[in-house]
Amino acid sequence: MNILIYKILPDQDIEECLKIRRKVFIEGQNVLEEEELDGLDCDGDHYIIRLDDFVSGTARIRYIQNKAKIERVAILTEYQGQGLGRRLMEYLLKEIRNSDKVKIATLGAQTHAIPFYENLGFTICSDEYIEAGIPHKDMQIILSS
Repeated sequence: MNILIYKILPDQDIEECLKIRRKVFIEGQNVLEEEELDGLDCDGDHYIIRLDDFVSGTARIRYIQNKAKIERVAILTEYQGQGLGRRLMEYLLKEIRNSDKVKIATLGAQTHAIPFYENLGFTICSDEYIEAGIPHKDMQIILSS
């Protein structure tokens, strides 16, 4: 199993990321396209994870004030259950730590995914709310160098 995770360069097309997000969120979870494609992609860093040369997942990080907001974490259905989500998140947290921009990472977790993020060290920091018709809670992790 060969795993490659990388940040796409600013001049690269993010279409691969958007294809994954369309399949996972719009087709798979019935999120409205206008909610998923929120117009904030130009403000973020985009990451891709490949398994054996196949694009299998994506995520976005936006740096907002003193926090890194991890968003649009998506692993294609056929690649789920292989630890790719964990590997992607560990990579993102390392990138944030190495950036020296912020010391806190946040995300809006779908409630079914809360145990996954808790296992990575995130803690819940909000009440439940509905986003795109799906229950979420905000989570955060304090990062050390």
